[in-house]
Amino acid sequence: MSNVPAKAKDELILAQLGYKQEFKRDFGILELFGVAFSIQGVLPSIASVLVYSIPYGGAVNMVWGWAVCSIFLMFIATAIAELGSAAPTSGGVYYWTFHFSSPKFRNYLSWLLGYIDTMSYIVGIAGINWGCAVQIMAAASIGSDMSFEANVFQTYGAFVAITISQAIFCSFATKIIARLQSVYILMNIGLCFAVIFGMPANTPLEFKNDAKYGFGSFQNLSSWPDGFAFIIGFLAPLWVVGGFDSTVHISEEARNASTAIPWAVMLSTAATCILGWGINVSLAFNMGTDVEGILSNPIGQPLATIFFNGFGQRGTLGIWSALIIAQFMMGTSGLVSSSRQIFAFSRDGALPFSKYLYYVNESLSVPTHCVWFTAIIAILLGLIPLAGNAASGAIFAMAVVGQYICYTTAITARWVGGTAFKKGPFHMGVLSFPISLCAVLFMSFMCVILLFPAEPGQVGPATMNYTVLVIGSVMLLSTAYYFFPVYGGIHWFKGPVMTATEDLADSRSILEKNIIAESVGLA
Repeated sequence: MSNVPAKAKDELILAQLGYKQEFKRDFGILELFGVAFSIQGVLPSIASVLVYSIPYGGAVNMVWGWAVCSIFLMFIATAIAELGSAAPTSGGVYYWTFHFSSPKFRNYLSWLLGYIDTMSYIVGIAGINWGCAVQIMAAASIGSDMSFEANVFQTYGAFVAITISQAIFCSFATKIIARLQSVYILMNIGLCFAVIFGMPANTPLEFKNDAKYGFGSFQNLSSWPDGFAFIIGFLAPLWVVGGFDSTVHISEEARNASTAIPWAVMLSTAATCILGWGINVSLAFNMGTDVEGILSNPIGQPLATIFFNGFGQRGTLGIWSALIIAQFMMGTSGLVSSSRQIFAFSRDGALPFSKYLYYVNESLSVPTHCVWFTAIIAILLGLIPLAGNAASGAIFAMAVVGQYICYTTAITARWVGGTAFKKGPFHMGVLSFPISLCAVLFMSFMCVILLFPAEPGQVGPATMNYTVLVIGSVMLLSTAYYFFPVYGGIHWFKGPVMTATEDLADSRSILEKNIIAESVGLA
């Protein structure tokens, strides 16, 4: 396609998928990697969910649980990267599901997946920002010599302030957000190295552990059997290494999208898996052996407690401040991605208030209505943790389960839907099917596991797993809306709405000729 300018090529590929160009393409592969890498936010994310690794296996879960999950997470990333390369559109999973599914089911599946994906991303933002609020409260506790201990309402207030600040920030021009991605990358990598190398150098001997403990100490503080507890602890790596399609949702703002998108997915996932494992090993060797003390410390944040024991007050406040900034950056990147997904779904008329949400501020090239819609719903979902610690944990599980339902359906549709799959520049050849199969089986298994409560036995409002309630409600309400008499989606929703002009659509033949010419030249 050497005789087609890069910008024109991207617009032609988008037209081939049925859409006209509505955004400026400000994101190159470095910026796309930055979005994916900052959404995963290795150290800040580990800080948010370490509380789900330590009680369910201790050091063994932190080190080996992460290693086991990393293999399957790379399978998922590869399967999503192939789809993103073949069809780089902001609709992502619900577009793929419609395109590859059987005509008999594609409208309903696309509708349902669109709602689940929308919910998953908004819940993900709520989880990121709740973690950020908890981290701010932990910093206040450390700075006050433990005299301050935040309650849940103070944490919620910080959560609301964080979310509103991010919405204001994400309403600026996308070029500014794109240029900041290099800063996000450097800060996240710097934080990882600070822990991987700084913890062993600064931790007092009383908190250092030997190899037998770091690689082999299994401590189950839950009432679940050891094997099941170990698997429940997978929530931590699954939360950290997630959002595989985050860059897909901004593919209509990406340059050379069909190549840049898949490589951003693969490289960010690999980097997060490797750096995350290094962090967990460093923590396992430098956190001491009193895991119950780490979990019950007045600081209220396990990683902050480990840092306090290793770096002291000043050192902890220094690295913790940078960690909070990185966590805030995670939320902004997540909000950018989520707002584009909502824009794509409203473009197809599926969401309530779609006419209002389908709007782009032309001077900024930002879907501002979608940005604020996302922020408001996230603020409402942030009320869930007020029910207790188990409820706050469910926020993280909801995001993982919701996304896995979407990924599993889209990947399965590719193989069994009956529609021919046209490969993009990134594909795995004969390895594609076994990789997809492993990804689907693992995600299906983990969806079931993550629906269980944190503790067996009697379940009440403070101990139940709210994942079932929220995801079940989204599926039930969206299905009811779809089949509602007269006004339901079944009567008018026909899948993604083609917005490409006739001129652009006619230009598909130009694109196809250049693809053939390039293929022959490469052969």
